Amino acid sequence: MQTRFSPAQLAEPETAASEKIIRTCVHCGFCTATCPTYLLLGDELDSPRGRIYLMKEMLETGGPPAAETVKHVDRCLSCLSCMTTCPSGVNYMHLVDHARAYIEENYRRPWPERTLRAILAAVLSRPALFRWALRLAAIGRPFAPLLPGRLKGMVAMAPDRLPAPGAAERPGVFPAQGPRRGRVAVLAGCAQAVVGPGINESAIRLLTRLGVEVVTAKGAGCCGALPHHLGKAERSHALAQANIAAWTAELDGEGLDAIVITASGCGTSVKDYGYMFRDDPEWAGRAARVSALTRDVTEFLAGMDAPIPATAPEGVRVAYQSACSLQHGQGVRETPKDLLRAAGFEVVEPAEPHICCGSAGTYNLLQPKIASQLRARKVGNLEATRPDVIATGNIGCMTQIAGGTQVPVVHTVELLDWATGGPRPAALS
Repeated sequence: MQTRFSPAQLAEPETAASEKIIRTCVHCGFCTATCPTYLLLGDELDSPRGRIYLMKEMLETGGPPAAETVKHVDRCLSCLSCMTTCPSGVNYMHLVDHARAYIEENYRRPWPERTLRAILAAVLSRPALFRWALRLAAIGRPFAPLLPGRLKGMVAMAPDRLPAPGAAERPGVFPAQGPRRGRVAVLAGCAQAVVGPGINESAIRLLTRLGVEVVTAKGAGCCGALPHHLGKAERSHALAQANIAAWTAELDGEGLDAIVITASGCGTSVKDYGYMFRDDPEWAGRAARVSALTRDVTEFLAGMDAPIPATAPEGVRVAYQSACSLQHGQGVRETPKDLLRAAGFEVVEPAEPHICCGSAGTYNLLQPKIASQLRARKVGNLEATRPDVIATGNIGCMTQIAGGTQVPVVHTVELLDWATGGPRPAALS
């Protein structure tokens, strides 16, 4: 794709990187076939190709972007299915991330939208604050019909009860059982630590059972993905730097064999730290080191020297939902299914496994109509496989899908923990 950036614009590193990405696009349109919003809306401007045109024009023109451009960029899920499909290797993720940061800096949204986005970025990345917000929402649920717009839906989504905080939320070391075969750091995270602490509990039990010492590093917390996708670069970079510093201290201390992530949305973000800080002389080396060591929990388990000794309860039929951030963002597709099958589960895959469920970080809160349509489509495909349980690798997907089905939804690692001697997942009880 031809571009017309000025030399002054290209002197800015982010713009120079985006210009290279834009020029890689050859207008083929293969991406339109797998883009969830294009499939639903049928609008070229709600396809990756259409959005690339809009972002190109916005960045070349400079100044405040048009409201129409902002609308179509906001509708993008960042599911990255287009990157899996693209034959030219267009890095759409980095382009849309830059566009969102540009919009945040140069476009003045209506005050209710600004307020909502600021609240989401501040609250969701702070577990203690998020926990209190959910408790207040649960108390206020009877008054939800009186609330305006999206607030009504947000209050309705709050769970009736919250699980107790998990041990992984606090800094600590969980010793390996038997001879130590490795040492890893596990990211406690933010939203998952509040609504799904049992996921990291399962991961820690499983890893230590396999002879791996697990550390939750002091100072590590939210990966920064949620504010990052809202275009709030300063906040997301600060959170990323805190993690990089915490894990570097562990690397330089007793050492780490890997940084293990149980939320695939976080994993995609942490694996991108090296790119995020590529031009920062103070952080580039440490960020690249952290990214190179980061593994999804299923990646790490599959890479262990010996197979996992597991015996799943007989006859449990698992529908595996491949989280977009895992299959498209990290390229991890078959590994989770292989682990579940090796553990003795019957694994089935729904139709359209590449199509997003509509969670996408804060997308289901900001674009509830599109998100609910995608959830209905996803749930229909999953339920058609007649599963006993649905498994996935991301807390956002778990929450989104569980809101549309009576079939229990669990994290893949919870099933693997169960099959190796851990407790039955709470959702199955």
